[in-house]
Amino acid sequence: MNTRRPYILAALLVIAAGVLSRVAHTGIVLLDKYAGDALYAVLLYLLLRAAWPRWRAHHTALISLILMAGIETFQITGIPAAMARSGKLLLKIAAIVLGTGFSWRDMLAYAVGIGAVWLLDVALARRRAGWKEE
Repeated sequence: MNTRRPYILAALLVIAAGVLSRVAHTGIVLLDKYAGDALYAVLLYLLLRAAWPRWRAHHTALISLILMAGIETFQITGIPAAMARSGKLLLKIAAIVLGTGFSWRDMLAYAVGIGAVWLLDVALARRRAGWKEE
């Protein structure tokens, strides 16, 4: 089986869940506000795993965290906010993808999402390999 396929399929499911997280509200503030952020980070992890399936899972997790921290920190510059205010559709879309306001809570959501998907990825890999905890 193609090692990329499960990651691509999972990424498609995460995109659907992310869209759903923005339109359906549970009434649980923590979930409504940060589930999308965690899913955004999960999506990055899955896309990296699909693009470079030979990378070790912990390397992918670390690179994902670094990239997400970079994206979040870039918001401090004000450039994404200026992009959102521009009259150009492509810049507005990029601003939506990048986000426009820095938040430590977003960083925590990214870490939770990447940590969760990394743990699941490692557990599934061990299961596929026939590894059993004694």
